Amino acid sequence: MSTTSTRSSSTDSAATRSRAERSRTVHAGLTAHDVVDAALAIVERDGGRALTMRGLASELGVTTTTIYWHVGNRDELVIALIEALAARLGTAEVVGETPAERVTDAAMNIWRNALAHRNVTALAGQVGATTLLELPLEISLLAELESAGLRGARARDAMRAILLCIAGFLVGAWRSDETVPEDLTPAALWAGVDDERVSAESLAAMGEPADLEALLAATLGAVVVGLLATASTKATASTKRESPDE
Repeated sequence: MSTTSTRSSSTDSAATRSRAERSRTVHAGLTAHDVVDAALAIVERDGGRALTMRGLASELGVTTTTIYWHVGNRDELVIALIEALAARLGTAEVVGETPAERVTDAAMNIWRNALAHRNVTALAGQVGATTLLELPLEISLLAELESAGLRGARARDAMRAILLCIAGFLVGAWRSDETVPEDLTPAALWAGVDDERVSAESLAAMGEPADLEALLAATLGAVVVGLLATASTKATASTKRESPDE
C-alpha cells in the first residue's frame, strides 16, 4: 500500500510539474497580440458574452493574472480586439469604373464586413465603439466621396445618409423571424390582403423573401447617383453665380 501511495504521489507530482512547465512555456512566448487574437476568435465564434478573462486564460493555458498583465482589464481588451479587426478591415479593396460605382462599393464593404463579423459588430455597438470598428472603411468611403467631387458638409451629409441606409438594412438582416407565429409572418399577412388598389402580382411579390444584399446595392446605387447629381447641380449653379455677366 505504501508503494502504491508513493507511485501515485510521484505521478501527481510529475503531472503538476508538466502543467507548470506548459504554463511557463506559453507565458514565456505569449504577447499582447496573441491575447487579443485569441479574444477576437472567441467573440467571432461564440459572441461577446462568451469573452471572460478566466475563459480566455484557460484557452491560452495561462493564469488570469497573465491576461491582465498583457492587455489590462476586459474593457481594454474589448477595445483592443475591435481595433485589431478594424485594422484588418481597412485593407478591403474598392472596385468600380465610375465614381458612383466606387462610392457604392466602398459603402457595400461596410455592409459585407458587418455581416461577416456580426458578433464583433454587435459587441462594438454595445460598448459604443461602432465608429472605431468601421473607421478605416468609413475613411475609404469618404475618400471615394471626395474623389467623386463632394467636400466638407456635402461629403459629411452624404456619408451619414449612406451609413444610416446601411444601418437600416442591417437591422433587417439581423432580425429573427424564428419566434414569429406562422400567421403573423409577412408572407401570411400579405396573402390575406384583398385590396382593389393593389394588383395580385404585387401582392404575391410582397410575400416573397428579400434579397437584402441586392436590394441594398440597388438602393445605395440610386442614393449615391442622386447625391452626386445634386452636388453637381449645386456646384454648377455656384459657378454661374460667381462668373461675371457676359
